[in-house]
Amino acid sequence: MNSTLKLWTQLGLGTALAGGLLAACGGEAGGEGAASGEAGAATTAATAGEGEGGAGEGEAAAMGGEGEGGVAVADAASDPVAYGIALAVAEAHVTAARDAYAAGKKEAAGEMFAHPVSEVLLDMDPVFAKLGVADMKPLFTAASDAALAGKPVAEVSKAHDAIIAALRGAAGKAPKGEASAAKVSAGVIADMIERSSAMYRQLPANDSYEPYLDGYGFARVAAGAFAASGGAIKAENPALHASITAALALLSKAYPGAARPARLPADPGALSGASAKVMLAAGG
Repeated sequence: MNSTLKLWTQLGLGTALAGGLLAACGGEAGGEGAASGEAGAATTAATAGEGEGGAGEGEAAAMGGEGEGGVAVADAASDPVAYGIALAVAEAHVTAARDAYAAGKKEAAGEMFAHPVSEVLLDMDPVFAKLGVADMKPLFTAASDAALAGKPVAEVSKAHDAIIAALRGAAGKAPKGEASAAKVSAGVIADMIERSSAMYRQLPANDSYEPYLDGYGFARVAAGAFAASGGAIKAENPALHASITAALALLSKAYPGAARPARLPADPGALSGASAKVMLAAGG
């Protein structure tokens, strides 16, 4: 199995199938992952991780512990999808933090700005050093400090923008691979969709804010990436484009804003099914 498909299987296909598609398909995921048992192993790991007590725990379980934030650090130095996912996870947290701060959730925002340092960046330091990426951790810490200190929204937004600029610079130094830019982007988007869906599946039994905010960030980053690369994805894989479009439409309903609504506006099962369709289209 190539590394990109293996990554999709580990991160998303297993958890998506755990949400109901396996039952609908008679328990067969199809493809090499199902034959070798990898999809089943991923499902077990991901299900074990869904009782998230803090950001990153459920995500890490889905990856079998490869980085606290569920990032395949071992692959990131050579696989552009794994590398892109690492950056996207960091971006999702700071996007959620910025919007939570604007919504008056200052403590949650401060914590969310800080999470990528321990969940992604520390593990990725050797990869970044190899690729010539400057240390970004101080930017995240500064943004967290500004939020926790109750600085003006404009100041916190400026700190967020500095992080995004650094992440874009890091993206420009991504490792090269055989996959097209559209396929790499689709892999990252599919992963963000599944992470967002996985967070939402926790919410009916978990009324805390953090899983919602995590899921919101993943959904926002997926939508932003799709806005930039959707045309190229459609040209290469119309079915994948259609499935991503449908999944993002559901996620926009599920996560209407950074503040968690009193009642969940979407069906977690529908999100699981939509994410599963994205993963299947991406893997095909």
